[in-house]
Amino acid sequence: MFLLGSRMYVKCSRCHFALCLREAQRCQCSAAPLEQADFLKGAPHRKHPGVTNLKTVRLPEQLQVAAQSVLQRADVKSLTERAHKLANFLWSRKRAIETSQLREKATLLEKTFLEQEGDIHKDGDDHKLAARIKNRVLSELRRTTYHRTPLRYNEELGLVYMAARLAGGYAAVLRALNEIKKREPLFVPYSLMDFGSGLGTGTWASHSLWGDSLKEYVCVDSSGDMNTLAEQLLRGGSEMDNPVIQQVYFRQFLPVSRKVQFDLVVAAFSLSELANLNERLNVIFTLWRKTNSYLVLVENGTKDGHQILMEARDALLNREEEVQHDLRRPSIFAPCTHELPCPKMIKRPVVPCNFTQFYYSLPLSRSQERQQEKFSFLIISRSDGEKAQETEHWDMARLIAQVRRRPRHVQCQLCCANGELKQLAVTARHHGKDMYRCARSSDWGDLLPIFHAEDSTENDETQ
Repeated sequence: MFLLGSRMYVKCSRCHFALCLREAQRCQCSAAPLEQADFLKGAPHRKHPGVTNLKTVRLPEQLQVAAQSVLQRADVKSLTERAHKLANFLWSRKRAIETSQLREKATLLEKTFLEQEGDIHKDGDDHKLAARIKNRVLSELRRTTYHRTPLRYNEELGLVYMAARLAGGYAAVLRALNEIKKREPLFVPYSLMDFGSGLGTGTWASHSLWGDSLKEYVCVDSSGDMNTLAEQLLRGGSEMDNPVIQQVYFRQFLPVSRKVQFDLVVAAFSLSELANLNERLNVIFTLWRKTNSYLVLVENGTKDGHQILMEARDALLNREEEVQHDLRRPSIFAPCTHELPCPKMIKRPVVPCNFTQFYYSLPLSRSQERQQEKFSFLIISRSDGEKAQETEHWDMARLIAQVRRRPRHVQCQLCCANGELKQLAVTARHHGKDMYRCARSSDWGDLLPIFHAEDSTENDETQ
C-alpha cells in the first residue's frame, strides 16, 4: 500500500496492478491465488507436476546393439527402402469396413441406381433391371470400398518391421508409460502382460522405467517368428547369451484363466491389426479382465487409430460384463481429464487426438536421424469407486496441440475437465505468474493447471 497524490493505492495480489482501494475491491482479474506448495510441491515451474513429456528418446544401448547385430547377420536386401515403404503402409492403413456399414452403403447405392434406371427404362423387364442394378452396386462397392490386407509376420517381414518401427514404437510406449511413472511415483508394478508384443518394445520400455521391480513379463504375439526375434533381441542378438531382462515368457495365445491378473497390461499398435469391431471389443474386455492396475493402449496418431481407442474407452466405461471377477470400475487415467464424450469426436470435421515424441532412429547406416513419432494413447486404471479428492483451486487440462509462446502470453489449446475444448491465451496479468510460468514451460501432451476464479466472483457479488 502506498500514497500517490491524494489517493491510497494497493497492489493486487492476483494481477499485480496498482489500484486505488475502491478499485481493488472490484478487481476483475480471473486468476485465483495459487499456493506454490499446493501444486508445484517445491518444484520449479519448468518441472511442474503436469510435465510428462520426455526429451528425445534413444533406444537402450543393449537393444540397439542387438538389433544392429540381428539385421547385419540377416543381410536383408534393400532393407532401408523396404523399411520406409512398410512404415508408410502401416501409417496409412485403415480399419476394415464393418458389415453393417457395407450393407447400409449397398442399400443407398441400390436406391440411387433404381431411381436412375427407372427414369430411363420405365417399361423394362423387372428381372433384368434387378440384375443390372445388382451388378452396378457390386461394381461400385468393389471400386470404392477400402480392402484391408492382413499382415502375416514371417522372419523376413519381422526384420523389415524391426528396421522400420522398433525405435518409433519404443518411443511411443515409453512416453505413454511415463505418464504413470511421473504422476504415480509410488506405483511399482510386479508383473506385465504385453498383447501383440511384436519385438518386445513394451518389455524394454517398462524395464527402462521400473527396472528390476518387474519380476514377470508375459509377451503374447500370434507370430512365432516375431517371438523368436524378440527373444534374440533380449539375448543381445544371439540365441546363446543370457537375456538382458530376466523372467520374460513368450506365448502365442492369451492366458486362459480369468483370475490371473497383471499390474500392467499393454497393447501397442495391435488393436488396429484385428479384423473388425467385435474382435477388438472381445480383446479389450479380455485385456481388462487381466488388468490389476493399469491398461495401456497405444495406436497410430491417425483418425482411425484415435477412433479405435475411443471405441475401447466407450466400451469399458458404458458396458458391464455379466460375470465380473474384479468389481473395481474402470477410470480414465490419461490422456483424458474427464469421462465425458470425447469433444474431438463430436466436433466436425473429426481431428484425431494425438501426441508427438521425438526419438533417434535405429542407425541402419552410420548416422542416426532425429525423427518424430505421432501416436494416440489411452490409459485406464482400476478404481475402488472413491472419487479422488478434488482440489479447491484448480483443475487439470490436457494440452492437445503445440504450445505457441509469444511475448507476454502463451497460446494453449486445451481439453478441459468439463469435457470441452478451449483455446486460451495465458498471461501473467489475467492468470497469475505461476500459471503463466507453468504454461511457458509446458508442451503438447502435458497437463496444465486451470485455476478457478470463484473467489473473485463471489467477492464481486458481495460488493
